Amino acid sequence: MTDLQEAMRIFQARSEAALESWLPAADTPPRRLHEAMRYSVLGGGKRVRPLLVYLTGTALGVAPEVLDAPAAAVELIHAYSLVHDDLPAMDNDDLRRGRPTCHKVYGDAMAILAGDALQTLAFHVLAHGGHPSLNAAQRLTMLETLADASGSLGMCGGQALDLDAVGRQLNLNELENMHLHKTGALIRASVRLGALCRANIGMEQLKHLDGYARAIGLAFQVQDDILDVEGATETIGKPQGSDSARNKPTYPNLLGLAGAKQTAGQFHQQAVQALAALGENGGLLRELADYIVQREK
Repeated sequence: MTDLQEAMRIFQARSEAALESWLPAADTPPRRLHEAMRYSVLGGGKRVRPLLVYLTGTALGVAPEVLDAPAAAVELIHAYSLVHDDLPAMDNDDLRRGRPTCHKVYGDAMAILAGDALQTLAFHVLAHGGHPSLNAAQRLTMLETLADASGSLGMCGGQALDLDAVGRQLNLNELENMHLHKTGALIRASVRLGALCRANIGMEQLKHLDGYARAIGLAFQVQDDILDVEGATETIGKPQGSDSARNKPTYPNLLGLAGAKQTAGQFHQQAVQALAALGENGGLLRELADYIVQREK
């Protein structure tokens, strides 16, 4: 077992426990809404965003218990976005993480409400669940970070660009800009949230970490596009070829499969170079960059 695999096991368990503690109990009214929320969040997943919070924070010497709330908050935002992305009015997906999507189990209306409730819960967790060592200025900056990454100039804006791009041929700059918002914004926020848990974090460190996060966010999306072509449905947890079937712009469609793999490698190299300033402390973040471009699901 590699150091990263062990860290993933530990931090995925921590994030799972934190999410479980913040989600309303399934038998608390309104029961069906709370069931849908729990179904959407606790249904597995790689937990890459919480992992980034934990790995960044621990690389900077932050104790894991300080990172639990921001790790849970960013995953709640991610989960809400998946619930809404899967809806018939958006991507109209039937499978997510190898299971029927939320709206297939609970209906469209309840899925919309579940997503809304998960989004607001994320900010409640950040506002009220932070460790006592976090001061008010840190909490406020973290709330601002997550809000900016989630809104029209971040993740939601990227989804809007994605919807507008269906059936159109984007150039490389347009495709990169779309994914910097849709996927990259929340990944960059995850790294920043972990760093902001360090008191008096320097601007130079934040700059290097953001360079790393920007690069792995794009690498993550390129690899997702590659897996849509090469991955098996039972492995990736959603129908293989679903993006191509909807005529969505992807890196393989624009660059070819070999070109997409080369681009993923370039983003990976950018990420590794950005971590040089952290020295040995960035070891697990470098391993995570390797994992992102080598993963099969």
